[in-house]
Amino acid sequence: MEQEQPDRPGAAKRRRAVALIGLATGACLLAGVGVAATRDHRSAPAAQATAPVRASGRAAPARSAVEAVLANRARAVREHDRIGFLATVASAPAAFQTAQAKEFDNLAKLPLKDWQETFQADQTGTSIVKVSLRYGFKGFDRGLVGRTRYLAFAPRAGTWVITGDGTGDGLRDDSDIWDGGPLTVYKGRSCLVIGDAPHLDELARRLDADVPKVTAVVGKGWSRRAVALVPNDPALATAMAGEDQDLGEIAALATVAPSATGGRGEDRVLISPGTFGRLNELGRDVVLTHELTHVATGGARDDRTPLWLIEGFADYVGYRKAKVGVRSAARELRREVTTGRLPTALPGQDAFAGDSPRLSQAYQEAWLACRMVADRYGEAALVRLYRAAGRRPEATALREVLDVTPARFTSMWRDYLQKELR
Repeated sequence: MEQEQPDRPGAAKRRRAVALIGLATGACLLAGVGVAATRDHRSAPAAQATAPVRASGRAAPARSAVEAVLANRARAVREHDRIGFLATVASAPAAFQTAQAKEFDNLAKLPLKDWQETFQADQTGTSIVKVSLRYGFKGFDRGLVGRTRYLAFAPRAGTWVITGDGTGDGLRDDSDIWDGGPLTVYKGRSCLVIGDAPHLDELARRLDADVPKVTAVVGKGWSRRAVALVPNDPALATAMAGEDQDLGEIAALATVAPSATGGRGEDRVLISPGTFGRLNELGRDVVLTHELTHVATGGARDDRTPLWLIEGFADYVGYRKAKVGVRSAARELRREVTTGRLPTALPGQDAFAGDSPRLSQAYQEAWLACRMVADRYGEAALVRLYRAAGRRPEATALREVLDVTPARFTSMWRDYLQKELR
């Protein structure tokens, strides 16, 4: 059920998880506390353990020399040649060499189907080179992911050698999972879990179990495979999330790693182990199923389907088999409804912003709208509505699938809230 839609400039490429700390309080997803926790993936960099090498004012390196070095690096990664890789940074300060050694050791653990480093541009007035990095995960990625990195070069014995990165000149690499601590890789039946956090085997087991739950609703028209990235360092997790996301408050989110060729990109589930670890068994399954639903439906790249339907549908799938009552899962919204504060309209996009004062209620409203459709028209109708709303205006989708106007749908939904929450 993937929706193949062209990416629009400036369009959001990410979707928040089942929620932030404080969402769906009554669902008791947060272990021991009773609080549920529950977005192109060009990210800011993680903190680098390298000695900054300032290159301003130096002549730009010869492109042919740079390309030769980059080709050697890429070959060394593909062939797991540690000595050859480190030879490309042998003239760099010790701290940078150490960081590069750690990076190589992490890369060697990944199931890479390709690794390319190519000259993209030199930085005017400096000896810094902007490097285009392309890679993919074997068995999981359809194409190659694109990343930008910066390397500092200096002349040595008639040629150019790598002496550092661009941090000394304020140039930041796109962060990725290998920028953290020593990686562990788990490959399940349907998932690839990569990170430097504990209990990755448990995540792989859960993801394998949750993929069929999503497929049971959306059908088999998706890859039925997922890549989960689990950085233990909060700074790296936040950098990988991008756009100043606070991963300290988010258990997981679906993202799209940008395509190296400008295509659809590759889906990722980014998990914040500290926050995710605070969830109980129910919470972990709901969160992962929610995020897998975004992967299955292309939710992280979808800028056409109404956000209430994107998030509500993911919550519908996430809660579908969960043993939790509606009144408990929507406690914040129930509190409002029982005191006469019935919402007048479905939540708009702003309602799902991180600083929204009614963020919990927005997710609960969206979930119950989708649940109402499934209860009244059947689950297949909910799936058809989701698909239609990704191709046509919301009003048209409602009329074609449910034979109702937006006003009538809203009225039905408000009645449903009163029935379920009072």
